[in-house]
Order: sequence, then C-alpha cells, then structure tokens
Amino acid sequence: MDAGSFDKKIPLYQKVKEHIIGHIQSGQWKPGFQIPSENELTQSQNMSRMTIHRALRELTADGWLMRVQGAGTFVAEPRPQSAVLSIKSIAEEVRSRNSQYSNDVILLEEEQASAYIAGVMELELNAPVYHSIIVHKENGTPIQLEDRFINPASAPDYLKQDFRDITPYDYLVKVSPLDNAEHTIFAIAPEENQAELLQIPEITPCLLLRRRTWSEGQTVTYAKLIHPGDRYSLGGTFQG
Repeated sequence: MDAGSFDKKIPLYQKVKEHIIGHIQSGQWKPGFQIPSENELTQSQNMSRMTIHRALRELTADGWLMRVQGAGTFVAEPRPQSAVLSIKSIAEEVRSRNSQYSNDVILLEEEQASAYIAGVMELELNAPVYHSIIVHKENGTPIQLEDRFINPASAPDYLKQDFRDITPYDYLVKVSPLDNAEHTIFAIAPEENQAELLQIPEITPCLLLRRRTWSEGQTVTYAKLIHPGDRYSLGGTFQG
C-alpha cells in the first residue's frame, strides 16, 4: 500500500485536528489565541461545516481548545501532566523561613470577563469577575507578582478584604475550600510593567506559575504568579 492510499484513509476531521494541533505545538498559536472561525476554516481547508465542527468539538473535549459562547474558539491553557506542587499561603512560606512578610496591593476591582478569562473560568462572556494584582515581599524584596481573577459567586466579599492583613489564598480557603487545582509552569522574561513591580531588570529570567482552582465543581480562581528566578524556587514531593 503506498503513502497516497494510506493518506486517503485518514478521516477529514482528523486532518483538521492535526492542522490545528500543529499550529499549537509549533507555538504559532499560543494559549489565548483566537483561532479562525468555523466559516473561515471551512473555506481555508475546503471541507464541510460538519467536518470542521466535529474537529473543533473533539479538540475542545481533548483540552486543546476552549469555546466561548458569542466570542469564538481559543487555544486552551496546556493541561498539567502531574500535580507536583502543594498550594500554600505565600505569607506562610515567608514566615516559615523566619522572614518578614509584606505586600503591595496594586489593583482590586470588579471587571467584565474578557473572552479568554470567561473561557478559562467557565463563565459567560462579560460576566462580572473580581481582579486583584498584589506584589508579595520577603524582607521588603518582591518575590511574587500575583495577578488573580476570582469568580464572585465563590467569594462574594472578596473586594471588601484588606489584603495587607490577609492574603487572597488565606481568605479563599476559608470561604471556598478547594477540592481541585491545576498548575502549569513556564520560564519567561517579564514584561516591562511586571519587571517594574518586581523591581528587576527586564532581562531577568522568571518563573510563571498559572493556577486554576475549583470548589464544589465551580471554578474559583485563575491566577498568574510570577517569581524572579534568582529569588524564588518551586518544588514539591510525591510518593509512588
């Protein structure tokens, strides 16, 4: 059997899936990227709407894509391969080292969920979300930039808290004890505003930890935690 005969046996929807996955794995389509619409893919791939729809449906079920009603289809966050990190309060970590914890609250407000945030948090487009940005410090030195979105249904009084006295983690575990979480970790160079808040040069290597948490089956938060690579380490233990 020649290669041409074998290729004809590959279902058309599978070819579409491989086309999209190829763009994602190559880095051309990054998490949060809005992929072409079904109509655009129908034309560019010269396939039926039904074929394209099946491919997108299966890629969504497999975790490659997320579809937001009224907004479109986006590349999803990578799914973690294993859970190797425990979730702790950053204040507790700092104090466990006999250091002094402090923070700067940069932002604390209600916003409308963008298409990407709505998809990540499984909310409706433009639904209200709470947004906080906090710089956590150890002995006065920034060690973590926390950019967090919160589902108001899980923490209705979030905006009323004084996060100089209690961290978002400490508050959230009280009002919505988590029953599931996922992490993804990346090495990044900080953006200009991130470097400014962390008081580091823009060329400083950083660790980015993306985290989603759930309580009683409902998404509670989506957070991006940025750590200067020379000030912080991530680790965990597991048993086989």
